Amino acid sequence: MSRELLVVDDDPFIRRLITTTLEDVAEFELLEACDGNEALALAEQHRPQIVLLDVDIPGIDGIEVCRALRADARTCDATVVMLTAAHGDEIEARAGAAGADLFLTKPFSPLDLLRLVDRLSDPPETAPA
Repeated sequence: MSRELLVVDDDPFIRRLITTTLEDVAEFELLEACDGNEALALAEQHRPQIVLLDVDIPGIDGIEVCRALRADARTCDATVVMLTAAHGDEIEARAGAAGADLFLTKPFSPLDLLRLVDRLSDPPETAPA
């Protein structure tokens, strides 16, 4: 079964940085969207396990995309990592209320991205019976 990771950012440089960083090491098929409408269409079609989602994107903003992902039974279990340019309590509170799981502040290093995706890729440990 293919595992998918959706990268949503209107900046093609950021999308390329993320996909280049992850293409050879992640065990995911990488999908890209440049706006909220495209993100929701791809998420509905592919049901990614992880969504790296910029807060400030054209069309439907990242917070509303996150809210829509959580409201849809097909995508509600995805791990949503919000990409934020400015570390702000208000944005984090709004995104958290919309269902965001984690935050990654731009600019981020490729190593931070690799560590995050690696951590999210590991299956949770189960408690001994």
